Amino acid sequence: MDNLFKDKKQIEELINQADDKSETKNLTQQFDKLKQTRIPFYLTATELEQILAWKLRTQFGRQIKIRLNNTEENIQLITKTAFLLTHKNKDIETALKLKSLTLLYGVEIPVASSILTLCYPKNYSVIDFRNWRQIFKPSTKKTYYTTNEYNDYLKRIKYLANKFNFTTQQIDMAIWQKDINENG
Repeated sequence: MDNLFKDKKQIEELINQADDKSETKNLTQQFDKLKQTRIPFYLTATELEQILAWKLRTQFGRQIKIRLNNTEENIQLITKTAFLLTHKNKDIETALKLKSLTLLYGVEIPVASSILTLCYPKNYSVIDFRNWRQIFKPSTKKTYYTTNEYNDYLKRIKYLANKFNFTTQQIDMAIWQKDINENG
């Protein structure tokens, strides 16, 4: 894993390629501003759809009928609860947050990790098959993740973030772009 990146400059270039329209930066700034005034913080249905569009990209429409089962009230309540959950053990806290967010229709661990990442980019990272492939070098494509796998993955991302002085979300973006560059 230590040989994933040559240097800090490579990471910066990958981040710029990944976020060429600054969409990620704009979303994280939007949520940072909302956290200042919306206390306790929660997401609305519109904001959740923004995150889903960002994460799912071309696959955004595939679960729209399922997502219609989410009500505005439930989205606000579930996201507020997830964001408020704490635990002295950070792995357990992360697992609780992820599991809570999966109560929303159309949200599994990868999307839950996206919600946490865009709302708290210094603490979380998106998990997906591209980043998993770069970190763990599996022989098959992985699309389902447990909370334990996410916590193991997050520890590796945080290690790289600390080593190169980036947020976990920035390292996540660099790894994602690196995989696109290498595998299309």
